[in-house]
Amino acid sequence: MSRAEATLNVNGLSSEVEDNVEAYLSAIPEEDYSTSLRFQSRVEDSITQAVRALGYYHPVLHFTANEKDQELNVDVTLGEPVVIDTVDIAVSGEAKDDPAFTRLIKSSPLQKGKRLNHGDYDALKSGLRNLALKRGYFEGDFSTTRLEIAPELNKAFIHLHYESGIRYHFGPTKILGSQIEENRVYSLVPFEEGDPYLASKIGQLNQNLSSTSWFSSVYVEPDLSKVGDGNRELPMTIQLSPQSRHQVETGIGYSTDVGVRGSLSWRRPWLNPQGHSFDSSFSLSKPEQEIVVGYKIPLEDVLHEYYRIQYGMKHLDNNDTTSFESSLGLERHWAFDSGWHRTLFIRLLNEDFTQGSQEDQFTMLLPGVSFSKTRTRGGPMPTWGDKQSITFEYGDPALFSQTRVLRVLGRTTWIRSYKKNHRGIFYVGGGANFTDSVYDLPPSLRFFAGGDNNLRGYKYESISPKDSKNKLTGAKYMATTSLEYQYRVYGDWWLATFVDYGDAWNETPEWKTGTGIGIRWASPVGPVRLDFAFGLDADEGADKFQIHFGLGPEL
Repeated sequence: MSRAEATLNVNGLSSEVEDNVEAYLSAIPEEDYSTSLRFQSRVEDSITQAVRALGYYHPVLHFTANEKDQELNVDVTLGEPVVIDTVDIAVSGEAKDDPAFTRLIKSSPLQKGKRLNHGDYDALKSGLRNLALKRGYFEGDFSTTRLEIAPELNKAFIHLHYESGIRYHFGPTKILGSQIEENRVYSLVPFEEGDPYLASKIGQLNQNLSSTSWFSSVYVEPDLSKVGDGNRELPMTIQLSPQSRHQVETGIGYSTDVGVRGSLSWRRPWLNPQGHSFDSSFSLSKPEQEIVVGYKIPLEDVLHEYYRIQYGMKHLDNNDTTSFESSLGLERHWAFDSGWHRTLFIRLLNEDFTQGSQEDQFTMLLPGVSFSKTRTRGGPMPTWGDKQSITFEYGDPALFSQTRVLRVLGRTTWIRSYKKNHRGIFYVGGGANFTDSVYDLPPSLRFFAGGDNNLRGYKYESISPKDSKNKLTGAKYMATTSLEYQYRVYGDWWLATFVDYGDAWNETPEWKTGTGIGIRWASPVGPVRLDFAFGLDADEGADKFQIHFGLGPEL
């Protein structure tokens, strides 16, 4: 340790003892550092307190002062530690048979024969108090708290007796300020009247109410004024404020694939007392212009089950594709506690297009089902996460479709980190159209590879079979995979290297490889990506070097 006035070196310590001594010595102002006897006394007091807190009651300190170099050395011999001889920890009252208290006590390091640590003793005391409050033992208190130490025997005797009293239960719940029907709000309450109190249930209720987007503020509290009146049921109050009826957002972004993209969204989080909602979005870029409107109808289980009606129009002019499509869909959603989300849907697609040398207009009625699951930890640039999705669609002339087709699409993505500076991202995905000919499908159902989402060494959606005029036709099948390694250089800045592999084909794949390096910035709104990619199998005459820039989530 170096200070402006003098240098202090403490020797003979390691691990947690050294860290604790450092913490105690940090309370001495640096301008007071010297080699004087007065300063040595202060250092001795601090070190003695620090090691006693960890059970060493017989330290021997030897000071060596170097006046010329203004250096003070302290050699510390800890001596024999104080060990725990008696552990007398008891819980009485209704918490006596509560397994949560039993687990807490068993997990404590305060065990007979172990070295005494005052921090462990204080942690168990506060842990018992906090657990009691979290589980509704609001009248609980300690009847005995004694930590007795016999330094001459190197023994410690612990006596902790906690009297919990009764456990309170959830009482009747009152809702104030809601513009939504009370039965809808009550369906979000994760407990029944008479259930034992749990603070985690209050947190879950807050989260449930906030997740609906119906309310601008949510406040849930038990009526603790009822504690001690002889009634174990605590009335609950839910105070709500309506969300604004109109929400408008605008945005602008850029990616190499589509260039500058502008967006506008308008939402109405609630339309009526039943909690129906409306959303719309409009996005504009050079190759794509799209508008989508949706109407959501929550069912009895508001958070987990709902209907959605959606209508969209899209114009696309990219490479050898020009199309105008409109679609109308009806969806039934289920969100399960396991994290999986299931959607049954049927959509009516009408598309007027030119694809390569083909000009046509198709109408397809496509019922289907999809399953998806996403898990993340670690903020907008997760340190851990995975996402799985799979979708099945079917069209048939008997069901008003232009052709018979079974579509299967799937993707899995994994993010894993090692320590603080290493991240890896792996994905594999693809799709298949089981049909007679790709020409019997509109372009929006065909597959095109290349670009920021899969093969980064190739232009956006530039990979697919070609017709006799060397124009893209789209493909019946596609499969791509990618492996990326990222290393933190400084702060929120990372370097990346990657390899992409895949193809889009009709009969036999001609696998293509892309590789490159990139820069990542973990911005407050999500990862910003800049990639320099090379298409190792690009056609002769094609641009084998691509720059990709994008902003958005990795899952």
